[in-house]
Amino acid sequence: MLSSSDFASASWELVVRVDHPNEEEQKDITLRVSGDLHIGGVMLKLVEQINIPQDWSDFALWWEQKHCWLLKTHWTLDKCGVQADAKLLFTPQHKMLRLRLPNMRTVRLRVSFSAVVFKAVGDICRALNIRRSEELSLLKPSGEYFKKKKKKEKNNKDPVIEDILNLEGSPTISGPRVSPGLYSKTMTPTYDPVSGTPASSTMTWFSDSPLAEQNCSILAFSQPPQSPEALADMYQPRSLVDKAKLNAGWLDSSRSLMEQGIQEDEQLLLRFKYYTFFDLNPKYDAVRINQLYEQARWAILLEEIDCTEEEMLIFAALQYHISKLSSSAETQGFTSESEVDEVEAALSNLEVTLEGGKADNTLEDITDIPKLADNLRLFRPKKLILKAFKQYWFVFKDTSIAYFKNKELEQGEPIEKLNLRGCEVVPDVNVAGRRFGIKLLIPVADGMNEVYLRCDHENQYAQWMAACILASKGKTMADSSYQPEVLNILSFLRMKNRNSASQVAPGLENMDMNPECFVSPRCAKKHKSKQLAARILEAHQNVAQMLLVEAKLRFIQAWQSLPEFGLTYYLVRFKGSKKDDILGVSYNRLIRIDAATGIPITTWRFTNMKQWNVNWEIRQVAIEFDQNVSIAFTCLSADCKIVHEYIGGYIFLSTRSKDQNETLDEDLFHKLTGGQE
Repeated sequence: MLSSSDFASASWELVVRVDHPNEEEQKDITLRVSGDLHIGGVMLKLVEQINIPQDWSDFALWWEQKHCWLLKTHWTLDKCGVQADAKLLFTPQHKMLRLRLPNMRTVRLRVSFSAVVFKAVGDICRALNIRRSEELSLLKPSGEYFKKKKKKEKNNKDPVIEDILNLEGSPTISGPRVSPGLYSKTMTPTYDPVSGTPASSTMTWFSDSPLAEQNCSILAFSQPPQSPEALADMYQPRSLVDKAKLNAGWLDSSRSLMEQGIQEDEQLLLRFKYYTFFDLNPKYDAVRINQLYEQARWAILLEEIDCTEEEMLIFAALQYHISKLSSSAETQGFTSESEVDEVEAALSNLEVTLEGGKADNTLEDITDIPKLADNLRLFRPKKLILKAFKQYWFVFKDTSIAYFKNKELEQGEPIEKLNLRGCEVVPDVNVAGRRFGIKLLIPVADGMNEVYLRCDHENQYAQWMAACILASKGKTMADSSYQPEVLNILSFLRMKNRNSASQVAPGLENMDMNPECFVSPRCAKKHKSKQLAARILEAHQNVAQMLLVEAKLRFIQAWQSLPEFGLTYYLVRFKGSKKDDILGVSYNRLIRIDAATGIPITTWRFTNMKQWNVNWEIRQVAIEFDQNVSIAFTCLSADCKIVHEYIGGYIFLSTRSKDQNETLDEDLFHKLTGGQE
């Protein structure tokens, strides 16, 4: 029987385990509490009972059974649902985390384990001086990612010591401690656009950052190339299914690290998750551009994205050039104003493409939409028919291509009119073999129509290819990005053009290159080392005059021009289908791909999307498009929340504009990606 005094107090015992940083073992503290005591009161009682004078402000209560933080300190225990059987842990909210950056360097810094990942990544990027943190996220690597490395360490008797950049004093604990200047256009540290080093007058803005103590060039300069042996030991996806496995580990941006089972001092990958790089500026983005270049470089070397051998040599030449400039002592010095102006002018066209923005100096009469008209050759693949191209007179206007038997019949009815809005445009080019082709995959009700166009020379190809790319996005040639797109295609073709007239100097220059470091292991196996070095140096002649940041941006731009760029793969099962397919998610579309052949089956554009949602009970993503088209699929290689967040994230990033303040609408991000779970 209980006495009346027990009923009056209605108190009970609550056991809280204290995770004290200075003690090896966690201690249990027993408190006498009542249901109407608020969380803040519980923490106050705890601190009084522990009786150790220190700053407890970063500590909070973690509920182990419910897997959640009790951060609303004004809520009572009753409101939270905490009873005597609850296992609570009193632990710091900020803990150490090891992050492997895109350049394969590992940094160790203190990160919030209680804030949602979206916010935690923002704090990490501020500490590392990377703008536009919304484009990045944290990836938990699969077991296969480290498998080869572990096997190597097992065979090696000497212990492998990982080179870690320790930023333990990193100011990620709270927003105000970080200099607000990191995102301010007037206070952001200004980098020399040629060398990438911070200008001395603005070095003071690094005073609050751990990067002031360590040389910031560690993150802003590319690392020396890895040895071919180290490259061979890294995990390389061999199929689309393997690539889909790589994307299974993205963390949920709407939940905290602790809620997702991340342990203190665990290793995660910090990567660019969304392939829409907004407002890249060489003055402010030395670290961001370098890390982006490094992510692109490793994607090429580890064959996470496919490219032709000709393209591989271009990437190798640019890597070799960047490696030489980065290691050269000359690039560390100050440069003259004229050189800075020269590189800024050279980069202005690049920025238009990289941002998808508009050039200010282009004034066009939008009422007069240009058209292209020329003789091209066409081929439609059919079974059991050899590839035979036939010449027609083509007219490109608005976002459509019409073709006629000859020029005289242009005013009549065309043989066929192809609407390119929403189509896939794939280059089919071999500069050495003088092949300038465009492959078009045009969406129709039951899949994709495949059409090949063949141009006669570089200029014709650049004009038609640029028009096709813009039309696929719903833009015409009147758009101001058309001319820069033509110029970028031409510059990429010139880089591919092997200059047989220029003789590569033998001897010394050949000696300082290990060509296998700059190409994928599979490409390296096809050629002898000397032959590969000669071909890379031959391709290097076309990029040898580029400055460091320009070369990195060129590499990123060439990466962006690859057909598979920006596609993130997942293994899914579509509703009503009996076999598994690959779903490719891009910044503007979804693609259903045959898992066995890798051939696209159909494409759906985000611009035609009416709504999307998730049935959490059966873990199914359902999407509705215009014209009564609807699809539904379950995810097999990852949680459906990851795919849902990708779609919502790209739609969120499409709302950004240069005019708006650089503070992000975090609520809108969670609304678009959360799925109202």
